[in-house]
This record gives sequence, C-alpha cells and structure tokens, in this order.
Amino acid sequence: MRRYHVDEFGAQGDGRFDNSEALASAFHAIRDGGVLVIPKGVYRTGPLYLQGQGCTIHIEAGAHLSFIAEEERYRPVFTRWEGVDCWAMHPLLLVTDSKDITLNGPGTLDGNGQWWWQQLAHKRAHQSGPQSTIERELAALNPSYPIQSGGGGGRQIQFLRPPLLQVHKSSNVIIDGLTLTNSPFWTLHPLYSSHLLIKDVTIDNPSDAPNTDGIDIESCSSVVVRGCTVSVGDDGIALKSGSGKDGIANGVPTVDVLIEDCTVARAHGGAVIGSETAAGISNVTVRNCRFDGTDRGIRIKTRRGRGGRISNLTFTNLTMQDNLCPLAINMYYRCGSVDERDFSLDALPVSETTPQIEGVRVEECRAIGSRASAAFIVGLPEAPITDLFIKDCHFGVSSNTLVSTDESEMFEGLASTTGRGIRIRNAHLTLEGVTVEGVKEALVVEEGALLGPKEAVRQHASLVEA
Repeated sequence: MRRYHVDEFGAQGDGRFDNSEALASAFHAIRDGGVLVIPKGVYRTGPLYLQGQGCTIHIEAGAHLSFIAEEERYRPVFTRWEGVDCWAMHPLLLVTDSKDITLNGPGTLDGNGQWWWQQLAHKRAHQSGPQSTIERELAALNPSYPIQSGGGGGRQIQFLRPPLLQVHKSSNVIIDGLTLTNSPFWTLHPLYSSHLLIKDVTIDNPSDAPNTDGIDIESCSSVVVRGCTVSVGDDGIALKSGSGKDGIANGVPTVDVLIEDCTVARAHGGAVIGSETAAGISNVTVRNCRFDGTDRGIRIKTRRGRGGRISNLTFTNLTMQDNLCPLAINMYYRCGSVDERDFSLDALPVSETTPQIEGVRVEECRAIGSRASAAFIVGLPEAPITDLFIKDCHFGVSSNTLVSTDESEMFEGLASTTGRGIRIRNAHLTLEGVTVEGVKEALVVEEGALLGPKEAVRQHASLVEA
C-alpha cells in the first residue's frame, strides 16, 4: 500500500498557511487505498472530506489539524442534526460513503470551538430567527424547521454548528488513539454506519462549552468503544436513533453496542441513552467504566414525541463518584420540546411517538458522593418502565455539598421531592442486594411504582438508612 506525506501536496505545518486545498488533494489521492501521514506541525484548514476505501490517515505525535473558525466555509450538507435529517453545516472532518477506513495516531484534531460557542451565546441573546447568510440559506433548505423539536442546540435560529468528526454511511471504520478537542458542537458523531471501533480516543472540551457531547453513536450497528477518555460540556458517550416522526420514518435503530474500560468526567452524563430514541436502541452493554464528576452516571432520557423502544441494556461494574445522580431514567426530559402536553402527569393515548423502556439491568455498580439523590427513575403513566432490575449495587449520597433534588435530572412537569433515595414513578423495579446510604428513606415511591415481587424485596434488598 502506497504511503504519502502531506508535504507532497504542498501542506505546511507552520500554523499560518491555509492547508485546505493541500489536504483535500491528499485525501483525494488515497481514496482508492493508501496511507497518508501527517507529521508534526500545526496545519490550519477548512472542512475536510474523505470518501474512499481501504485507506488510512495517520496523524503523528505533535501533528495538529486546526480547523479555521469561519462559518461561511462550512457549506450546507444533508445530514442529521439533533435527531432530525436536514441540511446543516459541513462537519469539520467528514468521512462518508466509505469502507475499511482507519484514522489513527497520537495527533490532534482541534475544532477551535471558542468562536462558535461565543457566537451561539450572542445569537441566543439577540436573535429570534435566522439572520446570517448561512442561517438564511439553511432555513430555506429546511422549511419545516420552526416545528421541529431539538435538544436545545439552536435549531430555531438555524445556527446548525458542525460536529468535529462525523462518520456517515460508512462501515469497517477504526478511530484509534486520536485526541479530539474544542469541538463547535458534538465531537465524534458516527451516523448511519456499522462495524466501528473507537479505541483509546481522548476527547476534551471545556465544561461550559454548549452541546459538545463526546461520542454520539446514532442509528449505527456493531460498535465498540474501548479505553476512551472523555471530558466535555454535555453528555459523555451517548447512543441515539433519531427524533420523533422523522426518526421513526427513517427507521434505523442503534443496536449491538459495547462500551468498556472508558473514563468520563465533567459531563452531563457518563453512559447516555437518548434523548433522540425514535427508531429504537437495543442490545447495549456498558461495563468496567468510571464516571467521575459527571452530573449523571447512567442516564436514559426520552419523552413523549421522541418515540422508540429502548430495550436490553446492561450496565455492569461501573464506578461513579461525585455525581449529582448516578442513575437517571427519565421519560420527562425537558430540552427542546415544543408541546407542553409532553409533560402531562395524566395518561395520554399511546401513539407511534410514545417511547418505551424495558429490559434494563444495572449490576455490580458503586456510586459514592452523590449530591442530589441516589437515583431518579420516572416513566410515563401510559408507558411505564418495565423489567428494570438493579442487583448488587451501592448508592451513597454525600453528607455535604448537597444540591436540590431537582438537579437529579433535567425534567419538566414533575413535582419536586425532598427525598434523596431512589425515586420511583411509573416503573416496575426489582431490587436485589442493593444498599442506599446517607438518606432518610431509601425509596421515594410515587404513583405507578411497582416493586416486586414484594417477597424478593424483603428477602434480598438491603436498603439501609445512614
């Protein structure tokens, strides 16, 4: 296999030269097979595009791809943005319609997100709709955007920021050893892809950088995430499958995912399901991970209108420390809704957009220092959470640095509670060998909660109060 170096194409790693054309030529040269080596240096560039088969991009130690923060460079492409298929800004690095691709090495992809985050803050404060040239262009391409729900990222102004690295409609892709940092939006976004290995990747965004999820695996199958370290301003490692009727119509679920030996810190959630769940998410294992200082550890979030069946999830041997809430299963997720009926406490008619959660096992997990509550488990009255099993787990609530129990999850429509134990509403839960420490009441049982069988709870659950 032929090896190329970027300097053969005129690239300059001096931190000043615009390498957009040079890198585009290099990516084109390896499209039918080959290895492209990017040596030490700072390579300023606009958006990059790879479509090929059997090729490798190796980014050496000290090599730094620095993406230029000028929104007009990132021309509209048809993709998915916060769960809805639409036109959005071109990802900083897009791998699409490709097979047998490897991106590896100890080098760095830097999205220079500070400009993008500042722009978003300004636009949210001063705009009610699209204003810039590209925003108006995207609005024209996405005429139904005013009635589309989102996750809170800014759809209504059509400032549809690019992800740092998107793998789109591709298979047999390996991402190994890279550092991804300062993403404008979601950081690593596999979409409509299969047979992926994400290994030993480091993702680092500031804690206050908006919507900078670490890894968002969306409508993908056969994915392994192993040995990664994630510290970001939103969810850490998340699984998604589209939002609402759009995601249901596309019908591409996320299935067969293994997440293991990863560390997540400073994120809204460690291992996250949703909130875009429309086509379903199933057959997921998360094991041997550590979630330090994340707002939530295990986080499953959805709501009416999102749709989808979430099933066969296993979380085992997880260590969680200094979270707000280590286990949150929330069907009243508040962000991005355009319909207040989503948060009704009454049972509503079941429809194709009613989400379902069933078959969740949490085993041999340990949480200490939780500051809001031990767990938040809330289903819908018309669609209770079923077959939820928690076994051999310890939940410890902090004796100091406590915050409101409302911080356990991002919910709407539910009453506040002072109880810091395991809050259960509209859920069928079996406990076995579970301890809850540092609370007055181990269980906060509300309407629609079913603990059973009761004999098993009395016999096996070691629910204690400190």
